[in-house]
Amino acid sequence: MTTIDSQPASIDPNISVEDFVAAAEAFLESKLQRRPPTIEQEWGEGEFDVSVFHAMTYEVERAHLDKLMEWVRAKAERGYHAITWPTELGGLGLSRAHSRAFGRLERQFQTPGVHETVAVTRTLIAPTVDVFGSDVQKQRWIPQFISGESLCCQLFSEPGAGSDLAGLACRAERDGDEWVVNGQKVWSSGAQFSQWGELIARTDPSVVKHKGMTAFVIPMDLPGIEIRPIAQMSGGSSFCEVFFSDVRIPDDMRLGDEGDGWKVALTTLGFERDHSEGEGGGASGGSWSKVLATANAMGVADDPVIRDQLAQTFIRSRVESLVNRRAADLARSGTPGPESSLGKILWTEGMRHMSDVVSTILGPRLIADTGEWGTYAWGDHLLGAPGYRIAGGSDEVQRNIIGERVLGLPREPKADTGPWTDIPR
Repeated sequence: MTTIDSQPASIDPNISVEDFVAAAEAFLESKLQRRPPTIEQEWGEGEFDVSVFHAMTYEVERAHLDKLMEWVRAKAERGYHAITWPTELGGLGLSRAHSRAFGRLERQFQTPGVHETVAVTRTLIAPTVDVFGSDVQKQRWIPQFISGESLCCQLFSEPGAGSDLAGLACRAERDGDEWVVNGQKVWSSGAQFSQWGELIARTDPSVVKHKGMTAFVIPMDLPGIEIRPIAQMSGGSSFCEVFFSDVRIPDDMRLGDEGDGWKVALTTLGFERDHSEGEGGGASGGSWSKVLATANAMGVADDPVIRDQLAQTFIRSRVESLVNRRAADLARSGTPGPESSLGKILWTEGMRHMSDVVSTILGPRLIADTGEWGTYAWGDHLLGAPGYRIAGGSDEVQRNIIGERVLGLPREPKADTGPWTDIPR
């Protein structure tokens, strides 16, 4: 795999957004084809993909990831992969306004698409390392994470600790300058493709559950790590179980202080819930333009009930976009705050609403595979959308965060405030 120079082609740090966009547009024109100048999907043309989670064979998904990483590396040669990152880490050191402008521009072109593992690496774990990592760790990991050189996965959830992440039981015990890890993780997206993983493990079971965890960034090929893909009802296997059997981790791979694992996890989850600045390839799942195109193709766009539902779909997408922009503006420190939970709720509710609207538009075409383009394929959206009501913190957890940390409502009573060892499991 090609290693990217940490210093891309230089750009004037005082360049205006307009001049920056002009230069970026010339670059994109030389690399990609423009999308059709219409908000609607060209019916019957190209690939119709509205899946929320990938339903690919290992070989097809690997090839898809390779194309994505190749595109990230192409952008990295000019610094467009890391517009707001500092120059010493391979970025351009420009403003969010420059980054948002590039994102809008990139969406006008036909990029290789999206993949959750790329997003996890570049927009979740790299920023978390930036918050908690030492200078050595930042130089070691961030350039390769943001440039397409390496992929990462999250090693958070467990069979007995999903929404209650702080109850996790995977143990890391200190042995000199190393930690010995034993336990299991589950729902680790892209673990089978990742070179690195962000691990949250319990290092002190004698204290309250939120205090006794520590974070690590670990190679996924260490002896004692076993990765097992999980077959999904959509047909793919994006998620994995990961087992740790006496896995030895050097202490210099610890991220943050010992016992700070909960803070590290919350920071990563905050980035996961923040949809204010997506990758230029677009988002997973369906879109307003595809819903509208489907309604037009089925000849029901003029039906008053359908028109009302289409209007609601458009309004929801616009409100979500505006809320995410507000959350981004509030994140002055660069770390998303609790407001990102509102954006996450709007996103999952928007996907549920989209599923309902599409079901009304398509009727029996949704569940009968007649080979008709752009109809039965919507089933991938309906099967996948409910998963994001759990992923990244369940809807119930998001509402608690909004109530307690945004609205200032009293905290919910908790019965598990004692040492982790005393909590019934």
